Amino acid sequence: MGESKHLKRHVSPKFWPIHRKEKVWTVKPSPGPHPINRCIPLMIIVRDLLGIVRTAREAKKLLAEGKVSVDGRVRRDAGFPVGLMDIVEVKGYEKAYRVLPHPKRFLTLLEVDGGEKTFKLCRIEDKTTVRGGHIQLNLHDGRNVLIRVSDPEKAEEDIYETGGTVKLDLGSGRILDYYKLAPGAYVVVTGGKNVGIHGVVASIERPNPLAQTIVKIRSPEGVEYNTAARYVMVVGEGKPEIRLPEA
Repeated sequence: MGESKHLKRHVSPKFWPIHRKEKVWTVKPSPGPHPINRCIPLMIIVRDLLGIVRTAREAKKLLAEGKVSVDGRVRRDAGFPVGLMDIVEVKGYEKAYRVLPHPKRFLTLLEVDGGEKTFKLCRIEDKTTVRGGHIQLNLHDGRNVLIRVSDPEKAEEDIYETGGTVKLDLGSGRILDYYKLAPGAYVVVTGGKNVGIHGVVASIERPNPLAQTIVKIRSPEGVEYNTAARYVMVVGEGKPEIRLPEA
């Protein structure tokens, strides 16, 4: 019969800002760039987080009119999954918001200025070699970016590594910059018990080939945290390229 198209409130992700016992049902995220446990449906964002509308009916009408965009593209699906680093804009309000990790709320919206809303940071989850020796980067939000190389046999052309971050122009999809996961990089923790913590990478260690890679982060206050490399996202070199919520 396939997967259910409905979702009850009491089993929805705990970081969604909705009342668990007020009603029975809530909107279920549609298949998209982010999994259900790491996203917030677009209807909940415009109704419960931003407070632009009061009811689900008003939210669906707002979306149907094409007034809400994610990463520069109009989205009309109330269940569209909005996740890490996505840019949300509402036409007529002259404001843009970026989805960022938060120590208490897991995911939160932070208002960004005109310059920041034109680009997006995406973590490189994997990369593959395609026909012709060109490189395809697989990013955390489901995007695939093709890197064309003049000579596949020259390793110096392949500067991108898994775990690093690319800065994408939302208008053209072109890569503006690349940040490597290395000591001295500025990172933010996207999962685990230290989610939302950000700071400079002090060291990267892997005790043995069977153990996971551990990243030691030094926060602006001088406190050190250890977290798994899979929970770390680079957001700049030495300093963040984007605004971040208070840790």
